[in-house]
Amino acid sequence: MTTTRLLLASASPARRATLTSAGLAPLVAVSGVDEDAVLADARERYGDLEPADAVLVLAQAKAEDVARRLDDLDVAGWGDDEDVVVLGCDSMLELDGEVLGKPADADDALARWRAMRGRSGVLHTGHWLVDERDPADGGTRATLGATASTVVHFADLSDDEVAAYVATREPLAVAGAFTVDGIGGWFVERIEGDHHNVVGVSLPLLRGLLAQIDLPIPTLWHP
Repeated sequence: MTTTRLLLASASPARRATLTSAGLAPLVAVSGVDEDAVLADARERYGDLEPADAVLVLAQAKAEDVARRLDDLDVAGWGDDEDVVVLGCDSMLELDGEVLGKPADADDALARWRAMRGRSGVLHTGHWLVDERDPADGGTRATLGATASTVVHFADLSDDEVAAYVATREPLAVAGAFTVDGIGGWFVERIEGDHHNVVGVSLPLLRGLLAQIDLPIPTLWHP
């Protein structure tokens, strides 16, 4: 009997941990897309992109890149009797209309936090699914996606707190230069919207996308 697994087209340990905590056993295959090139191409074709659209474009590119290369990928833990649905994600923080991905370096992270502290931003995460299941097993071959957006209210950090947080190097590895599920959680006063979206994958939104391809969440739960 063929079973279905979610294949995460992302290197993010936070996304993988979120899905695992929610009962899944996600496979992982990192995409090889050039994000700057993808966005430049999209802007040439469609004009200026809203932040919610930019993350969706990148999520689609990541998911479809992995889906195209499935036959050539060596995915750890992928069984011969398993079909996959590929999930691509991308997150960015919008602050005053400016889109912020990962900081370039520690100085960039310091500048970001000096601008963010005591203020609010919107964390956008694009989600894109590619259904690679065999149609004989209920697969649709569909490709679809959506963006979740969550308002994040930051604490008014002191200069010493900003410097200490950046010194942990955590902000350098994540979109928006903060986490809500790590050290950065000390500095997030509240959020408006889906908490998991700030971590990197919105479970309610993903459930809705999977429902559109007739894949109920309980069928993905790992025993």
